[in-house]
Amino acid sequence: MPALPAKSSAIEPTVLPQEEWPPHTIDAFHRGAFHLAQPKDAGHRAGTDALMLAAAVPSGFGGTVADLGSGAGAAGLAVLARCPGASALFVERSAEMVAWATRTLALDANAAFRTRVRLVEGDVTHTGGARRLIGLDDNSVDFAILNPPFNAALDRSSPDPMRQEAHVLTPDLFAQWLRTAAAIVRPKGGLALIARPQSLPEILAALAGRFGGAQIVPVLPRPDLPATRIILRAVLGSRATLSLYPPLVVHGESGNGFSPRADAINNGRTSLFGD
Repeated sequence: MPALPAKSSAIEPTVLPQEEWPPHTIDAFHRGAFHLAQPKDAGHRAGTDALMLAAAVPSGFGGTVADLGSGAGAAGLAVLARCPGASALFVERSAEMVAWATRTLALDANAAFRTRVRLVEGDVTHTGGARRLIGLDDNSVDFAILNPPFNAALDRSSPDPMRQEAHVLTPDLFAQWLRTAAAIVRPKGGLALIARPQSLPEILAALAGRFGGAQIVPVLPRPDLPATRIILRAVLGSRATLSLYPPLVVHGESGNGFSPRADAINNGRTSLFGD
């Protein structure tokens, strides 16, 4: 397992007993490979977006992955569960969600992950010295995964401030997040993000001069419906051209069951790009 990024040791959670936590659920992912402590009635709750994003990391990955906007830790833990040689840096701005990530790591079921994770409370959009001050050093990780807010301000915005912060897109968000990713990822390191298809022009503009060789998988809810998500993977400093991959279809033509491929991805049995 690679060393955790410098300037901080692995997290040693110190939390109140579980019976004193705010209203919450303990949810199993990857068929019980890891669990999340999540707020029951407020804030962001992880779902399939995080699992599909994590699946963009190759199964043989053995470096340090930065989970930018990590929430309670779903995407980062999904990478660690599938890639036993990897370590993770969780970066989250919301103090409330940092508390939930700390509770997640305190769960007995997640004990094996604690020494593989460093948790940072800080804003992904910080630059220069401010970014380094919170522990996001230049060239310090091998891969960055991004699940930024991507709902339009008037599109399904929530009256819950914590949930709105996690979901609502702000101006220049992709440019700011990708700037940070380009700073902290080592040369030839990887990037993966999940977003809505309509954000693709802004994403490609922000990638220019930073990441290249973009690989894009459209995510379709059903075979006959337009994509509602895209998952994009790219390499820092690459000059390779963009590639559009076959779509990931989440459900069949009817019913709510997952397609075989989506089920395998959601449960950590395969990677999105087959590597």
